Amino acid sequence: MRIVPVDDRAWLLAALADALGGGAPILPLGPGAGADSAGAASIERLREAPLPDGTAVVVRTSGSSGVPKAVALSAAALTASAEATHEALGGPGQWLVTLPGHLISGLQMLVRGIVAGIDPVFCDGPFAPESLLERAEAMPHPRRYVSLVPVQFAALLDLAEGDAAAADALRGFAAILVGGQAVPVSMRRRAHELGLRLRRSYGMTETSGGCVYDGVETGDTRVRVRDGEVQLAGSALALGYVGDPGLTAERFVADRGTRWYRTGDAGELLGGMLSVTGRLDRVIVSGGVNVSLDEVERVAREQPGWSSAVAIGVPHPEWGERVGLVVETEPDADGFDGVRAAIRERLGAAAAPDWATETDELPRLPGGKPDLAAIERWMAELRRSFRHARDGR
Repeated sequence: MRIVPVDDRAWLLAALADALGGGAPILPLGPGAGADSAGAASIERLREAPLPDGTAVVVRTSGSSGVPKAVALSAAALTASAEATHEALGGPGQWLVTLPGHLISGLQMLVRGIVAGIDPVFCDGPFAPESLLERAEAMPHPRRYVSLVPVQFAALLDLAEGDAAAADALRGFAAILVGGQAVPVSMRRRAHELGLRLRRSYGMTETSGGCVYDGVETGDTRVRVRDGEVQLAGSALALGYVGDPGLTAERFVADRGTRWYRTGDAGELLGGMLSVTGRLDRVIVSGGVNVSLDEVERVAREQPGWSSAVAIGVPHPEWGERVGLVVETEPDADGFDGVRAAIRERLGAAAAPDWATETDELPRLPGGKPDLAAIERWMAELRRSFRHARDGR
């Protein structure tokens, strides 16, 4: 298996094309990966682990709420995903790459370019809406695509709502995929008012990227819900987890000749369209009532100034657990009382947060998702510091 640093773009594109064509499998690594002894040892173990037959690319997941995993993907799965995306969007085009190439969100844009024979354009450096639009204007292909996470799209909307030229540039995209997290209704409404071709993408590394757009399956993807869990099948499924046959057997299950991936997401099918409501493992019990932290976030993020809100569960002596909110400081944020009232009205008293705390910047993973593990560690440390101060220690 070739270890390929994503900051060596020429090597990455060449090695990826070779892997898709039947050459040596690759492991794309982001900047700084393996820089310390623990990271280097982890990569070496991965290099030495046996790969499933047919592996073309190994992608390490971001690990937003748990331990990162290494997912083995075949060339057939990656290609099927790319072709299904272009079919769903109306045909091949040129991709503006804004996401890290060692994550499936960024890597899949490169795969789509290779499959279509159209070179992608890269938006380098820290994300800035103005830089993205400058790169968009320089794209030579008449059909342009971009894939973003919600925090990036929100920044673009803020710019476009006050800048007619920026809005025109965004309208030049044949599709703007937004995924990785739920897209709030308020964000969708803003995009509609600007005339943007927003497509909400749902998928993960284990499905070679997005496989459900706006609630509808792409390609030969199949969706079912069992015991409240979203499960997916189709040509884009991964081969499994490298070095973890037990987890592979747990998450990829066979049922009457069909192989299904158990996503761990809660959802329902409404009129044949998939609605994902959150993670099954992001549920707390507060006063005997199950509360979905993802549902709390969804309501909070629809309130002005609270689009970055993250809900966490914290111990409570009477209720067992209660909800708390962490939010990046925004000057136009409504007061906490209004947000709490909105959550209470929509989700009930048990879901109403006890408190909210502000921070200048939330810890985020390379793909833009909030780093839930880091946020929870930070809040646990704040609670310990508070107890020590209260007890005079």
